[in-house]
Amino acid sequence: MPRYAAVDIGSNSVRMMAAEVSAEGTKVLAQDRVVTRLGESVFRSGKIGSDALDLLCSTLQRMAATYQKLDVLGVRAVATSAVRDASNQQEFSTRVAKALGNPVEVISGQEEARLIHLGVEARWPRPEERTLIVDLGGGSAELIISQDGKMVDADSRPLGAVRLNALLIESDPPSPADLDRLNQYIDEKLAPFVRRHRDERFDRVVATSSTPAALVCAANRIPRAERDSADRMRASTSQIRRLFNQLVQENVESRRRWVGIGPRRAEIIIGGAAVFLKVLETFGQPALYYSAAGVRDGIIADLAARGVGRDRSRLSREQRDAVEALSRRYGVELKHARHVAALASDLFESLQPVHRLPASAGKLLEASSYLHDIGHYVSDTSHHKHSAYLVANSDLPGFTNHERLAIAALCRFHRKSLPQARHAEYQTLDADSKRAVLYLAPILRLADALDRSQEQKVRTLSAATKSGAITLTVEAEPLADLELWAAGELANVFRDVYAHSLTVRRAKL
Repeated sequence: MPRYAAVDIGSNSVRMMAAEVSAEGTKVLAQDRVVTRLGESVFRSGKIGSDALDLLCSTLQRMAATYQKLDVLGVRAVATSAVRDASNQQEFSTRVAKALGNPVEVISGQEEARLIHLGVEARWPRPEERTLIVDLGGGSAELIISQDGKMVDADSRPLGAVRLNALLIESDPPSPADLDRLNQYIDEKLAPFVRRHRDERFDRVVATSSTPAALVCAANRIPRAERDSADRMRASTSQIRRLFNQLVQENVESRRRWVGIGPRRAEIIIGGAAVFLKVLETFGQPALYYSAAGVRDGIIADLAARGVGRDRSRLSREQRDAVEALSRRYGVELKHARHVAALASDLFESLQPVHRLPASAGKLLEASSYLHDIGHYVSDTSHHKHSAYLVANSDLPGFTNHERLAIAALCRFHRKSLPQARHAEYQTLDADSKRAVLYLAPILRLADALDRSQEQKVRTLSAATKSGAITLTVEAEPLADLELWAAGELANVFRDVYAHSLTVRRAKL
């Protein structure tokens, strides 16, 4: 399964998430969050402060080191409201790119809203609802209308918690004058969105980011350390009104002692709470529901949907031309070879959690899918050995010598014996190539079996792994019994290599 990393550089904090994406869902492999308060200096002086930028860069170096160990196929780093407003945006981009080893995009409010919507839908699909999603970060609030899982309108307003605290709240606790300025500012900035949608009805309000997490946790007496358990929980409008009225009467030291509100969040929660209360009252909503999703979830979903990075496991045009030319020279039926290659590539991605091979190993598998039968040109008897010899002694532009020998070994072991130390083709390989050949050989055999008739009867497949068992689900034409039988016969091979059982089943139509 493909792995991706997302970095969200917000006005209050920076978040990183690395995840593995499969048909069953998204599995988080690593995540981190650090409060940097980039927006604090921007909203007061128009410029990102040097201390905040230093903290951000050191944090990003550590985050990058974490996800780089996970062999991710793609990384996307984005910056939002505070950086959009900063006068030293170029300095920020240069330093952050160097620290991260990856360029950073300063995205628009509309793109931020799109990613938030994707993230919420990925975590909590609501296919028959009309939902108002409100994400309140440090610099801006994104208001998104979702209908049947599709974003139909979005607006980005300068209503972030750090911005409101920096611009409008001068006293602690806030004075009546502070609260008057705060309410007038919120009314003014919400007005364009409210005019467009005042008379609409929503099935629910879904709130994302740390401010609603704190409000829902405080309303439900959930300790901050257990915040993950608040996902999809609600706080009623009356509860939030009561919380707000209490919060504005206490100073920051008192707010820090509240259950569910962290020490840094206590500094900026009043402005954010005021925004959510205003939205709920304006649209007559009884409650808000917290979602743990955010921009980072949307980035991961977007990278996966676009197949970013899959080229690392697929042959380049030059490499594909080379293996197809060699296949044609030795009389291979290219329709069969291409179909086996496609099936093998899908299996490689689906079984990644078990084989744990680097993405580049997928190219070896794809190349051997084209070339494993060229030995028939010499003789049908022991054709796998002839295939290995021809590959090992042929010119393959676009491949190193090590790669060519690994491809030859895969052709050698696509049938009959599995790789063993006594086999000459296996002995010549380095340790990494030996491991790749051992784990790729069963996949090549399975892909070849699924086109046993060479009539491309198998349309799609997916593999899932659970509790030491691999289940292969195949969508195929009605007369594909030979392919399904041949694939099932490889159960022992998979058990020998992967220590997993293999079950092959036809997808229900």
